[in-house]
Amino acid sequence: MMKRKRHTACGKKKMPVASCIILLVIVLGCVFADVICKKDPSYLDLMNYTKAPNAEFWFGTDTLGRDIFSCIWHGGRVSLLIGVASTALSTVIAIVYGAISGIAGEKVDTLLMRFTEIILSIPNLLLIIFLQAIMGKATIGSISIVIGLTSWFGIAKIIRTEVRQLRSSEYVIAAKCMGGSFWHILWKHLAPNFVSSIMFMVVMNVRSAIVAESTLSFLGIGLPLDVISWGSMLSLAEKALMSRAWWIVLIPGIFLVVVLMCITSLGHWLQVRVSHHNTFHLRWEKNDRNLAMNKEQNVTMWNGCARWSDISKRIAICAFCIRTDAKIAVLFLSHSKYCKNA
Repeated sequence: MMKRKRHTACGKKKMPVASCIILLVIVLGCVFADVICKKDPSYLDLMNYTKAPNAEFWFGTDTLGRDIFSCIWHGGRVSLLIGVASTALSTVIAIVYGAISGIAGEKVDTLLMRFTEIILSIPNLLLIIFLQAIMGKATIGSISIVIGLTSWFGIAKIIRTEVRQLRSSEYVIAAKCMGGSFWHILWKHLAPNFVSSIMFMVVMNVRSAIVAESTLSFLGIGLPLDVISWGSMLSLAEKALMSRAWWIVLIPGIFLVVVLMCITSLGHWLQVRVSHHNTFHLRWEKNDRNLAMNKEQNVTMWNGCARWSDISKRIAICAFCIRTDAKIAVLFLSHSKYCKNA
């Protein structure tokens, strides 16, 4: 009984309102950073470098004399932009690649999936560093493209599985017979049916992209210091720890961790919601199948009853005929006996 209640509570998990509110506040703060911040984040105030948080500098200053409060909001704009842009690129690639693999024949599907599995066996960070070294100087666009090109493989496998289940549906076959193109069938018939299954991974890809950008900047191969992001701010961690300026590392780290936790909480809620939605539809389909089977059984029983009624009618007719013949025979015998006596 306890297990059933626990399953029900998990299936009806509430939306993480607190995480959504915190994430919305941070996003709005990054969007309207020019209104919130009074100081220029790129200004190097060498007279006030490595200042602890005070009335003038709310979050203190870094080793270059920049106001950390202004850098937080302007840098968050860059980090979130990289996360959203790279996720959009990876999602589009995954949808097209997964749909082609799902619709194609066995040989093409096997070839595409083997390529995906080979790439997935390579560490993602190693791929990002390799592609970034090929592209040269790191910019917001180059990092977004590199992260997007290395984070679509898992989503593509899920889409491929969903498409292989949907391609034999009646509406997909009807669209093909009516001359619908691959893109028409993909966006009008296939995508609306598998988009709920990939929402969790899409949201988590935003988190992974922000972490990847921060990791690259921390390793010194990401964005330069003049391009402010949460990752480039954390790249000053070594100098900050040597000068015991804890606020240079702690405050950007807190913002980064809070955003990642909010995105993770939202992603898990979407995962539970999608799984509950799929379970409901599976139960609905099972009930439909049971109703269809019951209807078929009822029709069979009705036909059987009809056949038995026909047989009973024939038996009754035969019995009536036999009874009539018996009466005629009795009358004939009695008439012949009367004739003999006469």
